[in-house]
Amino acid sequence: MPRQTLSESAIPSHVLHAGGRRHCSEPGVPSDGTSAVVARRDPFHALAALNLITLPVWIFDIDRRRVHWANGAGLRVWSAGSVDELRARDMGADMSESVARRLAQYQSDFEANGAVFHEQWTLYPAGQPVSLKVRFSGYRLDDGRMAMLCEGSGPSAETPESLRSVEALLHTAVMITLYDASGAPLYRNPAAREAVRHPGETLQQRIGDAAKYTRLVARVRRDGSTTLTLPVETVRGRRWHELSARACRDAVTGDAALLVSEADVDQLKASEAQASFLALHDPLTGLPNRSHVQQHFARAVGRLKASGRQAALLVIDLDHFKDVNDTLGHAVGDELLVEVARRLRTAVRHEDLVARFGGDEFLILLTARNIHAEVVRVDERIRRAVSAPVLVRGHNIRVTATLGVGLFPDHGGDFETLLRSADLALYAAKAGGRDALAFYAEGMSHALRARTELEGNLRLAIERRAFELHYQPLVCVRTNRIVGAEALVRWRHPVRGLVPPEEFIPLCESTGLICALGRQVIAMAARQVAAWSAAGHDLFVSVNMSSREFAADDVVQSLADTIADAGCDPRRLQIEITESMLLAGDDRPLQTLRAMTDLGLSVALDDFGSGYSNLATLRRFPLQTLKIDRSFIHGLSDNSALAQLIVDLCRLMNLRVVAEGVETAEQLRWVAAQGIAQYQGYLFARPMPAGAFTARLESAADRVPTQASGGCPVLK
Repeated sequence: MPRQTLSESAIPSHVLHAGGRRHCSEPGVPSDGTSAVVARRDPFHALAALNLITLPVWIFDIDRRRVHWANGAGLRVWSAGSVDELRARDMGADMSESVARRLAQYQSDFEANGAVFHEQWTLYPAGQPVSLKVRFSGYRLDDGRMAMLCEGSGPSAETPESLRSVEALLHTAVMITLYDASGAPLYRNPAAREAVRHPGETLQQRIGDAAKYTRLVARVRRDGSTTLTLPVETVRGRRWHELSARACRDAVTGDAALLVSEADVDQLKASEAQASFLALHDPLTGLPNRSHVQQHFARAVGRLKASGRQAALLVIDLDHFKDVNDTLGHAVGDELLVEVARRLRTAVRHEDLVARFGGDEFLILLTARNIHAEVVRVDERIRRAVSAPVLVRGHNIRVTATLGVGLFPDHGGDFETLLRSADLALYAAKAGGRDALAFYAEGMSHALRARTELEGNLRLAIERRAFELHYQPLVCVRTNRIVGAEALVRWRHPVRGLVPPEEFIPLCESTGLICALGRQVIAMAARQVAAWSAAGHDLFVSVNMSSREFAADDVVQSLADTIADAGCDPRRLQIEITESMLLAGDDRPLQTLRAMTDLGLSVALDDFGSGYSNLATLRRFPLQTLKIDRSFIHGLSDNSALAQLIVDLCRLMNLRVVAEGVETAEQLRWVAAQGIAQYQGYLFARPMPAGAFTARLESAADRVPTQASGGCPVLK
């Protein structure tokens, strides 16, 4: 059996604190040759005999934290008048955690191998320090529990520095162990003793890895000391420890020894690992991020060249994803992104890399010998996976994806060049209508430059207020007279002239410029309403509001300020929103609409039938008008029954119905037959500047004598 090498210890309680220098003995074999666990064949005679000796002796009940018995000299050490008085003291009342742990170590070693300890101790009877050299051994109580026999050998002559160092060794969390030249333990402080799996554990067993152990020992032999951060085997499993090892000599034998101190850095290593993971991964989806892809690509280039394989970089953008965030909230958007990330991962092979670049943009790096065929195969899988409905918090959401592809090495020999090529292809695919795939081709950079130039011009145009409104009449079906107008924005470009909204509104939305533009539009419309009202024209103006404007925190205050600045009667101003803007997961849309109506504004629901909601869910919103999407009017042969149902439901809900996109007399006759109140469309007039609209109001051009069936006037 190896030599027992346990550390300083601690008798419990407020009166017993620091451990001391230990004098080694064989486990279970005390120096006097008797059993380490005291035999109790005649306990009364034995205790009576102990009363006759002049050295202090006491028995400590480890479980109950009390002195079980003491001889006369022991009572004097503890400043107690009797055994009963000493027994009554609760020595666990303010026992430190390190002392309690050390007592548990004692008890375990007494039970396991009859260990004996010779140590330096400082007791605190009546709060006064008393230093003793004490021999500790196991003592079995009447009920079978393991207690501790403590034999003092007289006051200690240790220096204050020595006594304080003993106290520090007991309480420190640093694990300190002295090993002999072979790595066998000679001494452990309580923290080290608590961390080992068994008392005789060697340094090599502690480290576990033979190569790491050899490296540590070699460094100490070469340099005299070393510090390494290693995984070590502990009672808590494998933990990362910082080991500082120094060559020294055993103070007892003079032989070469190794002093090792250990600090547990497992939490720090876990934090470092987490930080490293976050630096290379997207925190929302767990996918690799841009930095990770760059590193991976750099390593893969050499392998690709050596194997003759090709690679493709696919940039994936979710179409109209911002509408989900703006209407349903960012929490729903985040859950959708997590699900899309999972689907993308399952759509490719295990060796393919899927990453998230931020927002709604993902990236996939593929390798294959026939890369074109592999891209086509993956595109089909991605399209099926992404377009399948996603149920998030009660909302059934469908999204599509647009893909841009750059090929290695044809479209770029380094990551940045290849990524730029894939981005250009993505822009081309978006320009072609989205939900598509495009490979990079020469000339795409010109398109990107044009887009960048357009964005710059747009920003300048917003600063210079280079936009104007055209107005399309809203017409009363019964009288065929103009009752209102929809304001539609146009860009007066210094070179191109009048630019239609379909060329710049999508870019405004994607760049966030739509909010600034939208506020200018509402301000222009409000001033025009005030001007027409002052001229005696009784009509209202309807203005479209984007989802970003509607979701802005200050949207209601901004409207109030605009109305006040323009001197506009808010009852003549109508805000048009789309149904998707009402589908947020909270009550914010309802609160915003109520605040708008409190201002005196009316609210119209535009393009009904193209979104996700139904009339039943709209009943709780303060809406006054519903505009039937032009797709219903243009496809009456297929949608007439559904359109009629919508009209009937609107009538029950007391909503005014407006038919959009009326272009033929036949369509107008159907509108009139359904009892729809108002319509707009090219049949009556195209959008026109404010001056032309005013002239139309002041003429008789809005009156047509010819009557359609059902009594509805129509144009010749």
